[in-house]
Amino acid sequence: MNPSPQGPVAVLGAGVIGAAWAAFFALAGRHVRVADPAPDAQQRIDAMLARARPAMQALGMLAAQPTLPRLVTGIEEAVQGACAIQEALPEQLELKRAAYRAVEAAAPSEALLMSSSSGLMPTLLQQGLAHPERLLIAHPCNPAYLMPLVELVGGQATSAEAMDRAEAFYRALGKQTVRLQREATGHLVNRLQAALWREAVHLVAEGYATVADVDRAVTEGLGARWTVCGPHAIFHLSGGSQGMAAFLERLGPAVESWWADLGQPTLDAGTRAKLIAQMQDAAQGRSTEAMAQERDAHMLRVMRLLRDAPPPV
Repeated sequence: MNPSPQGPVAVLGAGVIGAAWAAFFALAGRHVRVADPAPDAQQRIDAMLARARPAMQALGMLAAQPTLPRLVTGIEEAVQGACAIQEALPEQLELKRAAYRAVEAAAPSEALLMSSSSGLMPTLLQQGLAHPERLLIAHPCNPAYLMPLVELVGGQATSAEAMDRAEAFYRALGKQTVRLQREATGHLVNRLQAALWREAVHLVAEGYATVADVDRAVTEGLGARWTVCGPHAIFHLSGGSQGMAAFLERLGPAVESWWADLGQPTLDAGTRAKLIAQMQDAAQGRSTEAMAQERDAHMLRVMRLLRDAPPPV
């Protein structure tokens, strides 16, 4: 028998991502069990709930009857009767595989098993499983309770049914999903993010610009457009009435020359010291907690605007 699609959701791990998932599912009205033996796990969950509740309420995502996550110490207890299992353990392959073996011993065989891994290939995670067809990557953007996107990545054994069920599961909770057609290290969002950050690090390391100015170039320039248009759509619109074809004809060679000149930095001691020192200067004495609260407040304003007027592209 399939577990009820409205059955309990299990979250494995109560770190930054796991606690955010637990808060999101509970505030969206789902019954949630969280497996984490750490002595401060409940404190982390409570802190995330306090941060997530006003954000989800402002976006109209707070359920009429939100629940509270229930913390348990064992995976077996967390996954019993669960319809969906959101794994959010540290990025250690053998640790995750051991957790999946515990899941298979106790969870319904039809329960979705979704990893929040930011970079591991799902095919690697599937090795040794009795039911590899139900495992896929479901990677959120941070913070998971606020950002709408979830990346779905299937492995070689993932069934089309599991992908469809996972997509329906997240969309029913108000999330937006993208599917990768092939596995890639880092998936989609992190590869795009890493490509930009690589050049951002290069520009700082080689003295072209400061950390503060690089970040400002994104927040005051690129970021405003990216809120409503992706990189392909931006260049399509830059081509005028002929769109992408005209852009590639006119500016394709120039773009290729820019690509050829992009940096290949390494995170050596000198580069790390420069990034850390300049980031501390840019933070202007604010703690990371204070900066995260500012980020969430600004993101809420942006997302409320997008909710009322969806992006045209």
